[in-house]
Parts: sequence; C-alpha cells; structure tokens
Amino acid sequence: MQVINIGLLGFGNIGLGVYEILKNKCEELYKREGIRIKVKKILVRDISKKRSIDIDKSILTDKITDIVEDPDISLVAEFIGGEEPARQYILTALKNKKTVVTANKELIARHWTELESTARENRVGLYYEASVAGGIPIIKVIRESLQANNIFEIMGIINGTTNYILTKMSEEGRSFESVLNEAKELGYAEPDPTSDIEGFDPMFKLSILSTLAFHTRVHVENIYREGITDITIDDIKYGKELGYAIRLLAIAKKSGQEIQVRVHPTFIPLNHPLAAVRDSYNGIFIRGDAVGNLMLYGRGAGALPTGSAIISDIINACLNKHDHTYSTLCNCDWNQEKVYFNNNWETEYFIRMT
Repeated sequence: MQVINIGLLGFGNIGLGVYEILKNKCEELYKREGIRIKVKKILVRDISKKRSIDIDKSILTDKITDIVEDPDISLVAEFIGGEEPARQYILTALKNKKTVVTANKELIARHWTELESTARENRVGLYYEASVAGGIPIIKVIRESLQANNIFEIMGIINGTTNYILTKMSEEGRSFESVLNEAKELGYAEPDPTSDIEGFDPMFKLSILSTLAFHTRVHVENIYREGITDITIDDIKYGKELGYAIRLLAIAKKSGQEIQVRVHPTFIPLNHPLAAVRDSYNGIFIRGDAVGNLMLYGRGAGALPTGSAIISDIINACLNKHDHTYSTLCNCDWNQEKVYFNNNWETEYFIRMT
C-alpha cells in the first residue's frame, strides 16, 4: 500500500473542505486509485483556535519549517492566498523537492514563470487546477483535451460573487449595495469585496486561461479591467428591453499575432448560453479551430467544489510523481515579442443618458 504524506498550508474554508473530503473518502480513494493520502501537518496561525470540526491538534503547527523541511512530506497544498508569504513558502517547498498544489490565482498569474521553472529544475510538480473556476476542470480541458486546437476565443463568467450580484439585481430589481450586503452575509463576498467587484479576481484567472490557451505569457498588466460598481437597475432594465443580460465577462481573443484580453461588464444576448449562468455559478465558452464551440458550467467557488479540484490535482500528482508535465511556455517569455496586445479594440457601447 502506497501512503502519501502531505502538508496543508492554511486551514480556512478551502483547507477545511480538502481535509474533510480526504477524511471522509479515504477508503474510496484507496479503492479507486490505489493510494492512501495522509495529512501529516497543517499550518495554521493559531493552534489553540476553536475549530468547526474535531481535529487532532498534534497535526497542527504554526511553523512552516515543520512542513517544508519534513522529509516524509512529499506534497504541499497551499490555501493561504495572496502573494506573500505564500510565494516564499511554495518556492521553499519546491526547492526541497516537494510537489505543490495550489488554488492561488494571484500567485500563479503574477509569478508563474518563477514557480514553474523552480518546479522543473527540482523535478517536482506544480499543479493549479483550482486557481480558476473552482470545481470546473477548465485547465485540464485546455491542457489535456484541446491540444489539437488553435484556441482563438475564451469568454466566461469566472467570478461567482459578481454573477450572484448581477443575477439578484436583474431578477429581483434590487440595488447593487443591497445585494452586495446580502452576498457578504451569505459568505459569497469577502468583508472587503474589492477584488471581486472591481474585476481583479477574474483578471488573475483570465491571465492564467489565456496564457494556456494561446501558448503565450499573458501578464495581468496586458488585461483591461473594469468592475461592476457602476451598474444600476436602469442599465439592467434597458438591457432586457433590448434583449440582453449584463454579465461581468472575461474575454480573450487571438487573431494571428494579435491578442486582446479584457474584463468588464458586457451585454450578451438573452439566448446566449452564458446569459443562463445564474447566481454564483461559473460558465466558460471556448472556440477552437477543430472542436468548434465548447461550454463548461458549474460551481466556481466554495470549499467543496474547490476542494474537489485540489484533490484531483493531489491524486494526479501522486500517480505521476516521476513524470510531471509542465506548460509549453518553456518558463520564459521567448515568444513574447512575436505577439501584439491590442488595447485599442473596437466594440459596441451602451450609453445611458439621465
């Protein structure tokens, strides 16, 4: 029997979801995959904090070295979020020959080259399926199922918070502020919702998706970003009259050597599949030259959907520990000068005059 010892960095909602899935489905995973995954240590800020589940406190630690320097731990899963100290923790783990699984979209978007080159140099893996769209396996689809395609368009709803807000505004006629407060109460929005409502969260995710789809490093600085804070009930009402729904879309297009990447509120026809994506769900529309049109739909956030993606990465990493795969970018910007990022794109506009 193969036992894989792992360490968890962070024990918030996502870390808790991963731990519960591993604990409750240990025997199922063993029967299906032939491996037992054991959580040996969990990094937390406060060991004495009261938690929502019963857990052996001996596996909790507030010292990162207990995980990244433990020779028995071969895989580290990171749920801290943000750039630092997550970046330094992950780099240390990779340099100590430990594969890393992360849901950290900002870290991947901003430091992908450094992290993946470090993983390659140390012959370990870097897995990040959960960094985009929660439980939707969009990264695996692009990397493992669409290799025969030149992808020339991605258009998606990849932030559940803003989609929940726009859905409630549209269906219940409520103001932005009213629905935002409800979203905070329900846990769909953070106490500081800036990353979501101003479009930073989908910007990081679009950087990752467009980089993979176009085989070209798309930095966050290349992406136009606009949030939903200026959307009013009148905008939604007039859109319906014209046959449109408003969604915060992440859009990436490639034509020849020209790329445009943008995140902003968009009118989409009511009969378009993305117009039917409601509440906190995500939907991603892809166009490839061979496959044609594809759409993936599902829960884009939450402890269990995100935990599902993380555990899938953990299992794949364990089963392929001697044969990790990496992106086709060669961990450098060697082809960057061959493309042109068009920030002067043309589109139709809706102008409301009051």
